[in-house]
Amino acid sequence: MPPLDSVCVLIPTYNEAETIGRVVDDFRREGFDNILVIDGGSEDGTVDVAEERGARVAMQSGSGKGQAIREAVEYHIDAPYILMLDGDATYRAEDAQAMLEPLDEGYEHVIGDRFADMRDGAMTKFNQIGNGIVNDAFAAIHGQNFEDILSGYRAFTRESFSRMTLTADGFGVETEMAVECVKRNIETAVVPITYLPRPSGSDTNLRPIRDGGIIFLELYRRAKTNNPLFYFGSVGGVSTLAGVALAAYVGVEWVTRGISHEVIAVVAAFGILFGVQLLMFGVLSDLILTLHRDTLRKIDDEFESADAGEAADAGETAAPAEDAPSPDGETVERTNRR
Repeated sequence: MPPLDSVCVLIPTYNEAETIGRVVDDFRREGFDNILVIDGGSEDGTVDVAEERGARVAMQSGSGKGQAIREAVEYHIDAPYILMLDGDATYRAEDAQAMLEPLDEGYEHVIGDRFADMRDGAMTKFNQIGNGIVNDAFAAIHGQNFEDILSGYRAFTRESFSRMTLTADGFGVETEMAVECVKRNIETAVVPITYLPRPSGSDTNLRPIRDGGIIFLELYRRAKTNNPLFYFGSVGGVSTLAGVALAAYVGVEWVTRGISHEVIAVVAAFGILFGVQLLMFGVLSDLILTLHRDTLRKIDDEFESADAGEAADAGETAAPAEDAPSPDGETVERTNRR
């Protein structure tokens, strides 16, 4: 596990006065001194409680969890490692060591899997179904199964975070981070954690329908640059099938009843042509993306080979120094220069 003094515990909050004190205390007991609470304008005394418990507090300039995380990492955190979690006391400080250990093993991003040990009442059945659909869709679209891409318990290096392109201001930031890990080839580990129910008296800021819709839209939008065949092919497939269905209806009506639906026939033809074009565009985009990735991989390999060569050259030991007498009797030290 990285040294604790190299880790910043990042906690985005909004009206978490009932739980933030407990969260800060738990992490301080685990030995973490660098605890940053970035607050989105709480009106219930969250900031006062966090400061009283010894946390460093920053007020975000905008709104939303995504904006808070970006601002915190960019302006308020210098530590090379970041452990991020929500301030609602649903994540355990005891899991921090397990979350951080993969960073010592070469991983750059760690996701805590809440479903590995989800306690009774921690998540409604409706939310569990929604999370399952999102995770399955992510695995199908992006080709990686991270088990729980919506988990708020993350550990990552500051350097890997700087390589991500994040734009979501709200709860869609977790989805963005998962997609960016796949897109940027960021080594990602999944760690089982315990997920606890929210303590009584604290209210969730999550709105399942609204935020779920945002997450699905973000998941689909991000497929444009990571899986263009799915992005364009899904719309193209729907358009083509709709056009074929309309064309079949026109054909049946004309054969059985002698009625020609010229307008519907035109719409059907348009749907088929539009769908086929999108499918072709998706195939071409996927081919371009594949070639682009192969090119980047070759470039990375060249850089790695060059770095390895430089390291080998630098590791060559100098020839032993010899003390040769100089013409005036003094010794002259000779070294082997590369």
